[in-house]
Amino acid sequence: MERGTDLNRLTIEERFVRASGPGGQNVNKVATAVELRVDIASSPLPDDVKARLIEIAGHRMTSDGVLVIDAREYRTQTQNREAARARLGALIELASRKPKKRTKTKPSKAAKERRLDSKKRRSAAKAGRRRVGDD
Repeated sequence: MERGTDLNRLTIEERFVRASGPGGQNVNKVATAVELRVDIASSPLPDDVKARLIEIAGHRMTSDGVLVIDAREYRTQTQNREAARARLGALIELASRKPKKRTKTKPSKAAKERRLDSKKRRSAAKAGRRRVGDD
């Protein structure tokens, strides 16, 4: 998927539950927290994006391939729903970026010599601290 991921193509299941936190008496009466569930395995996302998304999701992924996002930071269902969808969009956006290939490099001859020289100086400084009879 390109930039501006279209969440409408995904099958998103929302469940509202009671949230703890701010809200006074409302907390005990109104289900404002949202639990967003997306079946990644059956989604129309490309396979490489799915694989990266599963890796990025970590503990938010269930054993049957469902991504669960829980949003409960706001006092209204609407705000929590938007926050959960924004998080889902951000995850998909992150997963859609291909990681850069690492180019192997090796230290230059001068760098190796500098390293060995500093090790020799350090060794000499420590050797000067030893007792005369120790070897």
